[in-house]
Order: sequence, then structure tokens, then C-alpha cells
Amino acid sequence: MSQRVKPSGEIRQSQLVTTFGPGSMVDLPNYSVLVAGLDAWTAGGEPISEPRLSRKLANVLGVPSVDLRTPPPADDDPTAPPRGITAFQFPEWFITQDLEEQDGARSRTRLLVHRKSLTRGKFIDRDKKKRSVVPVRFVRACRAGHIGDIDWYAFTHNGPSDCAKQGRQLFIDERGTSGDLTEVWVRCECGKAERSMAQAAILANRALGSCDGARPWLGAFTKETCGEPSRLLIRSASNAYFPQLMSVISLPDRDQTIKQTVDRVWNYLEAVEEIEQLRYERRKAVVKEALDGLSDDEVFAEIQSRALGGVKSEKSVKVAELETLIVAKDEIGEDRPDGVFYARSLPRKVWDQPWMAPIERVVLVHRLREVVAQVGFTRFESAAPDTEGELDIGVKRAALAREITWLPGFENKGEGIFIQFKKASIQNWMKSASVQQRALELAGGFEAWRKERSGTNRGFPSLAYLMMHSFSHLLLTAMALRCGYPASSIRERIYAIPEIGYGVLLYTGSSDAEGTLGGLVQLGRQIHEVVQSALEAGMLCSNDPVCAQHDPSNAHERRFLHGAACHGCLLISETSCEQQNDFLDRSLVVPTVESIGAELFSEAVKYAGSPAVAATF
Repeated sequence: MSQRVKPSGEIRQSQLVTTFGPGSMVDLPNYSVLVAGLDAWTAGGEPISEPRLSRKLANVLGVPSVDLRTPPPADDDPTAPPRGITAFQFPEWFITQDLEEQDGARSRTRLLVHRKSLTRGKFIDRDKKKRSVVPVRFVRACRAGHIGDIDWYAFTHNGPSDCAKQGRQLFIDERGTSGDLTEVWVRCECGKAERSMAQAAILANRALGSCDGARPWLGAFTKETCGEPSRLLIRSASNAYFPQLMSVISLPDRDQTIKQTVDRVWNYLEAVEEIEQLRYERRKAVVKEALDGLSDDEVFAEIQSRALGGVKSEKSVKVAELETLIVAKDEIGEDRPDGVFYARSLPRKVWDQPWMAPIERVVLVHRLREVVAQVGFTRFESAAPDTEGELDIGVKRAALAREITWLPGFENKGEGIFIQFKKASIQNWMKSASVQQRALELAGGFEAWRKERSGTNRGFPSLAYLMMHSFSHLLLTAMALRCGYPASSIRERIYAIPEIGYGVLLYTGSSDAEGTLGGLVQLGRQIHEVVQSALEAGMLCSNDPVCAQHDPSNAHERRFLHGAACHGCLLISETSCEQQNDFLDRSLVVPTVESIGAELFSEAVKYAGSPAVAATF
């Protein structure tokens, strides 16, 4: 069991949710540590009120309720009770820093030693020489999140050995200068055993044995059954820790608005049992006037919930948000300093241009609040929310605590721009033969990806989602060049819900009390110019024709989830993308050099390079 340490160094509160949460490995100035589970943290910081997110997370975890709190803040007051984050020293194996050259400097060797062999952080060798040490960079882990030290004696000898009991010394040799695993060897002092680390990286070899289900971040005696093979993990690798996050946009309480509206005409709606009856009642002038702005589905759901004693099914994350952004009138929320959401529609005359034909509405979100919480984590492969913002209950995630009573989270305050697409335009576009052929090609790439990941629960999104996701990346990049925010600070939410509508929300936020400074909203008043720039940039990639001609099913390139997409055109910071840069194809948005005819913005090529019409609002 790793020893508990008092590390020096500080981490931002939001990083304890997104990067360095429970179970993650952190390199601090004097230690390499494993962040402990929530049971070992002092009570969280400030409570976060977001009932919609709390209910959904409780459902995912299978618990009655769960609170959201910020991670505990640092406290420099020496007289205050101890507070902060507990961490355990990990890994427990170290290598000496000084080198010993062998074979005429063709090989460099270091001693591989256990923590119990150290004296005050130093290793004293047989010649009484003190040697500085650093944590070894190799550990073992599995996809379920379990982690532990490699059994170095068993690995080196390819099985059980008495060398550990005999106190034989282990060495790590670097037989080259590249640092590649094929040049890193582990050998034993006995002279009969050595092994390349490259063999540990081959999963089929099962060189590291089976996972024992160790969860050292939750403390001693917390192992669980696990049948996964242990995999080699480099501590600083990007696949060492994937926090599983869920976020919602705080919205005006639309359900309360619906309830109050239905109350006013309840004597007309009380006997309604079918949606056709509701449509008949809405023809009456008083009912029509009262229910103006509310959809039949919303009103009928409220009537049904009253018939069932007030029980109403929980809407998915994005359904609730899209209903607010689309169904609501021109002004949404209240424009006040302490408000959580306020948005206004931009008049069509401001942005109406020929290349904007597929777009129905532009909404400037002056004020929004996003709440993000961590529910678990994975290693090697991420487990992101689905296209409706929901977490899969069946995903095997590593636990943040032995008993969950609260979850760490944070809130961002900011602004954004929402672009609603015409439902008819997208539905007609998807019926095109060239679009359907492209859908088959992209689906073929996804099936090739699935064959290599038999345990994945990920599904192939709709073609409308793929198109809007690609459009979002083009638009985000164009915005970053004009609005003053770096591209990595702008995030996206894609809404592809056929029953309600289609749209893209690009937003930015800050955990600072004042939020952001209005750059996105100001840019939104010239949205037609930004869209024109984005579409023009998407027509030609610096990697064309290779990028435009990419086949998603190509096993050699192994970019199964990409169509015409690469780092030269569509790929952005993964912190900005809700699908980790997967499911992208600019040929669905604009014409490319391949000219497959599957683009939605087919008219964009006519206006490429033409000056946009200036407008103010």
C-alpha cells in the first residue's frame, strides 16, 4: 500500500474535476502521487445548486441523491483545521538518476529500487554511496481504471523467481538514444534474466499478468474482481486518465412556465386524453392565446403528468436545452446581473445572406451558466456523453469514492451564440442520394472502428449530427480569429433531435465571478461574415487532395471516424470538442476538391471570396 504524503504544490479547483481528479497521477515538485478518493478529501467547498444535473447523476450512479460541491479550496491559515486533498505516493518503484555507462557508452544503466529500500528519499548502494531517485515511468493498469506497480521481478524473469527474496538488484538499461520501448531493457543481477519493455506493451503477450482489481486511490482493502489483462501504462501519457464528465446549461424553469400557463386554461384541458383532443381545444381563442409559444407535446406532457399524480419523465440534457432555445420566444430569461441565462434572437434582416439559406434563427446568448461535474473515470479509452448529453449507465467506470454522497464540480459563467438550422433543409438534404452514399462510407469506417473495440457502447450518430459537428468546428475556428478568445476556450454543444430541431451552440465561460466580457455576443452581430469565412476555409485544406479523398474504412490510415477531416482543417482542441475530435467530415458542409455532392451549403462556393455585406444591430 502506498504511503500517505503531504505534497507541496497547488492545483486549480477546476483541474481537480477535469484533469487531476480521484485516481489520477500527478507529478509534484517532490513527489509523484495518486490523488485519493473523495472519502479521503476534506468536505468539499461551496455547494453548487443544479437540480437537473444532480438528479441525472444520481440516476447514473444508482443512488437516491447526490450533492454537487466545488473541490475544497486551499487554506494558508496555519490555525485553521486541516483541509485539502489527500494523496498517496505512487508508484513505489524508483530509478536512480545517475548513469553508469556500459559497453563504451552504447548502453546506460540505472538501478531499479523499491520505496522500502530508500533512506530519507535516497538510495544507499552497497558502496555506501547516496543516489538520488525519481519515480519509474512505467506502471500497470486496465481499462476498468485499476492500477498498480509492475511486478518487476516476475516480468524480468518471465515468471516466478527467488531473486526478490535473495535481494538481487534490478537494472533498467537504455540501449539507444531514442527512448523507444525497444531500447529499454530490464535485467536482473543474477545474469540469467532480461526483458525488453516493448514486450510489456504487446497486450497479447500478457507479460504483466492479469489485473488484480487494485484501487489504491480508495485506500487499503478496496480491491475488486477484475478479469482484464494488465496493460503497460506510461504515467505521463495522455491515455492515463479520462475523467467522465457531465455538464448542463442552467436554464429558466420552463416547466414552471408551462404549469402556470396550463393552470389558466385547465377547465378546458382537464378532460383531454389524446393529443388530437388537445389540438381541437387549441382552436378555441382563449386556449390558443394562453398556449401561444408552447408546443403540443409540452402541453400534453403536463396534462399526462397531472393525470399520473404529477409524475413527469425526465428530459434528456439536450432536449431540455434545445426546447428552451428553439421553442421560446425572442427573449429568453431575465437580463439581470445575478441571472443564470439571458438570450435574445438576432433579427433576420441583420444576417440574411444567400449562403445563410439553411439557417433559420440566430440567438445571442448574453449570459449563461454551465455546471460541470465528474462522475467517474476510465483509462486507455474515454467514455464521453452521447449525442444527447447523457451518460451511459452501462459503462464500466472507476469509482471516485467507496460511498458516493457528493461529487466534485464547478460552474462557468459566460456567453455564446446559438444557430438554429431549418428542419426542412436538413431533412431534404439527408434524402439526397449522394448524402446517403456518404453515410454508408462513414458508417463503414465506424464499423471498422467497432471491430477493434468489442466492448464499446458508443453508437454512430445521425448524419445531421455529423454535418453540424463539422460546421461547428469550422465556425469555432473562424470565430477564434476574430473574437479575442483562443479557440481552446470556446466549446460546442450540438443539438440533432429530429422531433424538436437542429442547432449549434458555441459558448465560452470562466469560473471567475464576472464571467466573460461579451466578445462572442458582439461577434454574433456579424455572424453572416463569420459563417462565410468558415465555409470558405472549409472548401480547401492544406492537406488536399489527400484529406478530401480520405476513405474512412482505410485500415492503413486508421482514421475510421473521420471523413474529409484532419489537423489542417477540422481538428481542434479536444477540450473544445464534445466528441474528442471524432465524427467529422467537411464534405457534408461545403464542396471540396473531391466534389462528392453531399454538402448542405452547396451555394457557398458562389460567394467564396466576395465581401460580406456589413450590418450593425
